[in-house]
This record gives sequence, C-alpha cells and structure tokens, in this order.
Amino acid sequence: MTLQVNKQAVANAFGRAAAHYEQHAQLQRLSGDALLALAPAGFGPHLLDAGCGTGWYSRYWRDRGRTLTALDLSPNMLQTARDQQSAQHYLLGDIDEVPLPDASVDGVWSNLAVQWSSDLHTALLQLLRVTRPGGTVLFSTLLDGSLHEVHHAWAQLDGRQHANRFLSAAQFDAATATLPIAKQQQVITLHFPSALSAMRSLKGIGATHLHDGRGASVLTRAQLAQLEQHWPQDEAGYRLSYHLIYGVLSK
Repeated sequence: MTLQVNKQAVANAFGRAAAHYEQHAQLQRLSGDALLALAPAGFGPHLLDAGCGTGWYSRYWRDRGRTLTALDLSPNMLQTARDQQSAQHYLLGDIDEVPLPDASVDGVWSNLAVQWSSDLHTALLQLLRVTRPGGTVLFSTLLDGSLHEVHHAWAQLDGRQHANRFLSAAQFDAATATLPIAKQQQVITLHFPSALSAMRSLKGIGATHLHDGRGASVLTRAQLAQLEQHWPQDEAGYRLSYHLIYGVLSK
C-alpha cells in the first residue's frame, strides 16, 4: 500500500515535539521494550537506529557497547539525540531512501517509525539493503485498529478524520510476503484522566500530521464536553489503544 505522505509536514510535526517528546513517549518505550525481547544474541556491533527520535534506544544500545548511527527525518529530533550524545554518528534522512551504502551496518533497529513511510515494502527493503549478510532488522509499527477511540469519539462530532489510520494485518502481510520475516502482534492500551489529556499525548509525541492534509482542530468547550461523553473509557480512565506488530527480518 502506497501513501501520499508529506514528509516535510511529518518532520515538522515531530520537530515541534522534540523538546518534550520523552515525557510523553510511554507507548514508544513499551513497544521498544517488547522489541528488545526479539533481538538476537550479539545484535550489532554497528547498528542503525532508523527513526531514532530523541535517541532513547540509541542510548540503550550505545551503553551496551554498540556503535550507533542515528537516522531521523526531523532535524530537531536528530539534534536532540545529538545533544544527549545518543550515538556516534548522526544522519538526516528518510527511511524510504536510507542515505547509506549497501551492507554498511550489522543490524537495524526501528521502533515505531516505518508507519510514516510512503510504502512499507520499500522501507523494509531499504533497511535490508544497508544490512550486512547475517544481520538482522528489528522493527515495530502500528496496524489498523490503533486509536479507534479517537475515531469513535470524533465521529460523533464532525465525522472528520482526527487521527491517522494504519495498514490492516492483510495489507501488512501483502507488503512483507516476499521478505524473510518473523512477526508477532500485541495490543497496548494506555489510560488517561481525560479525553483532552489523551489528545495531548498524541501532540506530545508529534503524531499530529494527518495524511489527508487536515490540520488539528482547536477544541471548543462544547466539543470537549462531547468528546468526554463519547470517548471510550473504563475504570482506569480514558483509553487510547494501539495495535502493534513486531517484525524480525533476517538478511
């Protein structure tokens, strides 16, 4: 499945979130920790962190003796990673066209980044291309069903799209059918004290660019009251659900 992704708009959205990203990145850490469990023994020694963000997992691997090249589409995110000395090398670039030579790293780590690719198959081929024979590409991404609470609540107000939709499991399978992949799925549900705090969490991690080009609306008090009424919740609070898939590609 090919998307018309405005990469500059995506970079700008994440750039605006760079300064406060880590305080909102609970999902990214839960996803990353699950992805860590799939890493092969001896993963490395030279790794590409593709879509490094602020460099949280670049630092994880750096602290375990790996050499890291941190790649991100957003200059602000990359600078934040650099400010924290997250890696040994920094690269501004797009996962759909990784600016590295063939077989130049021993493995690739990509946590919740390839959903911003224009074409998943292309992005994964790029990550495999830069990996040396015998290496591994570890990645996580989102599937359809993610953020259904946002879609449900806003559908009662204006029927417009206020969050992106993601590939279905069948579309993911089609995009990876010819690749040497092992995969597993997980649903992660986060809870918030209000619908507004749930929406702010999306803004806090930079996930505000919509592929259909609509900008984020300014909430009126009346809209917020309606969102609170329609937003799915349980005894733990207002929910945000994410359907994740983890992939392990062997070169």
